[in-house]
Amino acid sequence: MRKLTSLSETVAMMNSDSYKNRLIAEYHQTKIRYEKLKDFCNRIEAAQITGTEEPKHDCSLELLRSQQRIMGEYLHILEIRAVIEEVEL
Repeated sequence: MRKLTSLSETVAMMNSDSYKNRLIAEYHQTKIRYEKLKDFCNRIEAAQITGTEEPKHDCSLELLRSQQRIMGEYLHILEIRAVIEEVEL
């Protein structure tokens, strides 16, 4: 399975009758969102450290990092499930 890098690439798999394809799509959708959130949080944190202008955000960095952590835990659960169900992510 090649790495999916955009949400649009996962649409067909999400509409599949195969739960394994839906699992793969769900994993990649979550991974894409996780990586974007992580990058955003890193840019906010870097701006705070350097004293430069932060990217616009309405939630606290703490809340965003909490969301990132939980998304990471969810990815881990999907990865374990994939191993158990013999699904290549």
